[in-house]
Amino acid sequence: MKAKARSIALGILKALAVITGIFILFWFVFKIQALLLYIGIAMVVSLIFRPVVLFLTRRLRFGNTLAAFFTLLLVIGSVALMLRIFVPIIIEQSKNIAEIDFALVKSDLNELNIQASDYLGVEKIKIVEAIKRTEYVRNFNLEIIPSFIDIFFSNIGGFVVGLFSVLFISFFLLRDEKLIARAVLVFAHPSREQRFLNVLTKVKELLSRYFLGLLLQIMILTLFYSVLLLYLDIHNAIAIALICAFLNIVPYLGPLFGSVVMMLVVVSNNLGADFSSELLPLLVIVLIGYSIAQLFDNLITQPVIFGKSVRSHPLEIFIVILIGGYLVGIAGMILAVPVYTTLKVVAKEFLSEYKIVKRLTKNL
Repeated sequence: MKAKARSIALGILKALAVITGIFILFWFVFKIQALLLYIGIAMVVSLIFRPVVLFLTRRLRFGNTLAAFFTLLLVIGSVALMLRIFVPIIIEQSKNIAEIDFALVKSDLNELNIQASDYLGVEKIKIVEAIKRTEYVRNFNLEIIPSFIDIFFSNIGGFVVGLFSVLFISFFLLRDEKLIARAVLVFAHPSREQRFLNVLTKVKELLSRYFLGLLLQIMILTLFYSVLLLYLDIHNAIAIALICAFLNIVPYLGPLFGSVVMMLVVVSNNLGADFSSELLPLLVIVLIGYSIAQLFDNLITQPVIFGKSVRSHPLEIFIVILIGGYLVGIAGMILAVPVYTTLKVVAKEFLSEYKIVKRLTKNL
């Protein structure tokens, strides 16, 4: 009887210890989430710039350390160039947008609404009132844009620390591509080390293609948007096009945000223009040109990227991105494809006996 009671007590203590350990693990992960973010970004940087390191080591006979150092200089130069391009333009455009006379825009919209209703012979559609009743407009404050800039610069210290951390971690990942593999193999059983290596090699290959494909997608969209904005004689057209193209990193929502940004920029660059005769035709051209670019991206660019890089069906990717959005929000939508690709590779290596796994991973 005493032995049974002792066994039950030990079982309860073990269960409490496991629960406590899980709780401590989650608490620890929560506390170091910034570090995990830095490591994740550094891994992405190392995957994107791995071809540069390979070129320097194989073609130019650089040592690993020297190749990683020069590659890191390229990364720093790219970041500095992006900041040099983006920050002044964001500040300038935020000031221009804050100067938009939305009362005048509202008056013009009401006038156009009356004219359209009379022409179509229908009751006046209260477009402005309907828009005003939406939650986003009611909670929107024009001061949010300059406030965002103030918040960004007030946290410049944290940004610098994060940037330094990412660059520091990236250097070692670029110098030693087997660093992550060795760290993961510490937790692997000796009999399964080769399977873990297979997973890591495959994941690195697929994700490297995926991120390079995203860069190609951004370049193509930047070209489309630049042509459109240059045609409309918009100031800093190429830089604004690059910003809107970068927003496409967020699946489905990114293009929507990009279209809003582009239209606001067009409005801010034509302050004082007559809305119905001058500004409205420009906005229609922007909408048509932006839609053409998105159609090209959705029908050609994205299927090629997803089909060739992560080897998944577009519908499969669509569902995965939606699931990521429902679970985690925008961050989940951005990370959905890399995480799903990693899980597919792991499942193919360790769960290949299941029919659903065979079906989903047949192209890997």
